[in-house]
Amino acid sequence: MTIKPIRRFGDPVLRTVAEPVTVFDDRITSLVTDLLDTVTEPGRAGVAAPQIGVSLRAFSYNVSGEKGYVLNPELVETSGEQDGEEGCLSVPGLSYPTHRASHAVVRGVNLRNEPVTVAGDDLMARCLQHETDHLDGIVYLQRLEPEKRRSAMKDVRGTDWFWNGN
Repeated sequence: MTIKPIRRFGDPVLRTVAEPVTVFDDRITSLVTDLLDTVTEPGRAGVAAPQIGVSLRAFSYNVSGEKGYVLNPELVETSGEQDGEEGCLSVPGLSYPTHRASHAVVRGVNLRNEPVTVAGDDLMARCLQHETDHLDGIVYLQRLEPEKRRSAMKDVRGTDWFWNGN
């Protein structure tokens, strides 16, 4: 089991749009294994490839006993609304009220380049949106209302991890 270190806010890989997976080889199998191993740690709902330093469109999820991965995911449907605290492994120790859809559907492929669909409500919907955002170079802090975002950025600058090389 290989649990990869998580890149922290400020690392350029987190602000870069991830490239699609185009070759389905042992390297991608290894990436998926790393994502699944890394998301298994307690308190983790999802891990996107950029969070472990790989700028490819892939993420893993582990929500309410449902664990899996999606390659080349695209958010294809959202509905409803939810507000709630959201955190991020790349912004450790901080969480903020974040508005999201209460239902989400992601379509992508598996390791055999076969279509997969993952859908969910509430926490799963939040996870699917959050991880897809990572692949688009978006950290959830960017989704906050301007005043809350300013306050969040002040909090980030006050952490020891932000100033210690991420």
